[in-house]
Amino acid sequence: MDYRPKDSVIGGSRIIRRAILPNLLFIIMAVCTGCRGEEMVYLNLQHLNQVDYADSAAVLAMWDELHAASTLQGIVNRKKPRLYVDYIINGQKAIDAHWWNLYRRKGEWLAGRDTLTLFSVEEAVKHFAGELEGVVAYDTRVASTSNVASAVAGIENLLAVRYDKGPSSLYSRLCLAGPKLPVRVWLVREDGKSLFTGEGTLPDCKRASSGSVKCDPYLWFIEHYMKTGRCPGRCAGYYPDQMWRTTPSRTNRNHHQLTNHDFFVSRKGFFFDLSPWGDEPATDEPTQPLGSDLRTLQELLHTADSLGKGKQMCHIGGFPAWAFKYTNHVGGTHEGVDTEWGFSELISHYNAFKDADAIGLGAQANASFWQHFPLRKCYPQKWVTMEDLQARGLLDKEGRVDTSRTYFIIYIGDYDAASWLSQMTPVLWDAPERGELPMMWCISPVLAERVPHVMHYIRQTASPLDYFAAADNGAGYMMPGTAEACDQEEGTTRRIDTWEAHCNKYYSQWGLTITGFIIDGNGPAMGKRSLDAYARFSPNGIVPQKCKLASLHDDMPVLRCDWDLVSENPHEAAQVLVDRIHQSEVPFHWSRCILKSPAWYNEVVREACRRDSTIQLLDAPTYFTLLRCWLQEREHKRNSI
Repeated sequence: MDYRPKDSVIGGSRIIRRAILPNLLFIIMAVCTGCRGEEMVYLNLQHLNQVDYADSAAVLAMWDELHAASTLQGIVNRKKPRLYVDYIINGQKAIDAHWWNLYRRKGEWLAGRDTLTLFSVEEAVKHFAGELEGVVAYDTRVASTSNVASAVAGIENLLAVRYDKGPSSLYSRLCLAGPKLPVRVWLVREDGKSLFTGEGTLPDCKRASSGSVKCDPYLWFIEHYMKTGRCPGRCAGYYPDQMWRTTPSRTNRNHHQLTNHDFFVSRKGFFFDLSPWGDEPATDEPTQPLGSDLRTLQELLHTADSLGKGKQMCHIGGFPAWAFKYTNHVGGTHEGVDTEWGFSELISHYNAFKDADAIGLGAQANASFWQHFPLRKCYPQKWVTMEDLQARGLLDKEGRVDTSRTYFIIYIGDYDAASWLSQMTPVLWDAPERGELPMMWCISPVLAERVPHVMHYIRQTASPLDYFAAADNGAGYMMPGTAEACDQEEGTTRRIDTWEAHCNKYYSQWGLTITGFIIDGNGPAMGKRSLDAYARFSPNGIVPQKCKLASLHDDMPVLRCDWDLVSENPHEAAQVLVDRIHQSEVPFHWSRCILKSPAWYNEVVREACRRDSTIQLLDAPTYFTLLRCWLQEREHKRNSI
């Protein structure tokens, strides 16, 4: 495979051609086109996908290069797009090259930009050395220092480099030779001994050790960077620490997720890899005092919430790395889904949500680059009219729903993660079968922070039969029922107020009025306060796990979710769909599918309708309008008795 960019330019030939333009015109063009005159760097790291994971030394070297590259990206891309990395592969699809080539086309955002292609991290560091203040060196033996290094890197403009004086190490090549970058922050002693030992007091402060070698670096970061206000607490990365290197083949090759760091580095976020469970020691540090991970995570989240004075949401990228830690897959007692839900409930206490880069498709590169993509102010969607529905025979002249049929809709997901959307859009969205039948694509609008280019592309290429709703649980994945319960305990409404303001911003920009799925997990159901909030920003419908089968809250339709369609065989999935429809007590049915192709979807729908000619797939506006009309009609009948 050739992974090189199709139209990159080595050197500055285009800059030379532009130099003949009058100076004033050149300045105006540069301002109007988003710094088109500045050279970009395309860093091709595809060779790192060929590393032999059975070779621990090669894995170590790969880790070092990707970690340094991602922290470098976060720093140099903070104000403008300057450094692009080509690394992520999904099957045979080179994801980063795909998006680069798409937006290098004539008339697109990156068209005509001068580009220098490099093939090593060292070259990139030397190119941008003037942007760096030095290095933050971290400890090979204390795994959590790798995450703390990423956080410090973003705040101090430092490259994160693992301390290793071996002659071929990246540390030796960058700090002892080459550009000889100075170490400004040490997370390991200068003689290579561990700075964090789980004993005594934390370095350079009076706080006592937690007794956990793993947790102490995070507590040190809280004292030095969060309590001092240097970390704003608006975003965080929940990504694996360097213990990943011990079992790199446990799941996808790129689930080290180092490439995900760049965005959060650029936003001066904090990083962590901690268990949400307090009833057992973390599986990666079984000797720690019981509950150490949970207490540390709670303190990180509480401090971030305090920095925002309880009025800002914290954007957390990542997901519990269940195949590596904290679950029954690796010696714990908790199931993977329970761990997902437990973490979601926990962050809902602290005005935080996750952008769920989960295992399978969890790798995402270049978000610090794409964050500068110029979105439109608004991406509106059309809604259906009552006259339309009457003309189609779905409503009679009195506005009554034709209940001789059962109507169904399928939630197209799971797009609550920037990484999943970026990797799967070229595979599923671009399938030629899309547009044959109505599809309700459920995409979290907050993904526009990290993959705005993908969100824009999807809207630009949507067919008349593609409609968009929000994924779980709105503009991010938190649990509104849990947040509301916390508010009630405190006698406040701050969490739901903050969540509503946050969601309203994104729903307004992306023309959303439906929330296609709300995961309540093991937490409480939504109460009046959170339902009131959703009725304002998602007025055309919500689909929670915990609610009555079908009801109205004010004028907002509320429908309980049903089963997922999981079989890869469309005929088997169609039979499940038909069976569930037949068991429903109302003439409206919802199902969910996860990462299924339009071809699979089309076959499921056609086969289900063949097996029962009285069921009918609807587009989202028609479905939720008919549901509202039917519920209003039912309430009117009750009140008339």
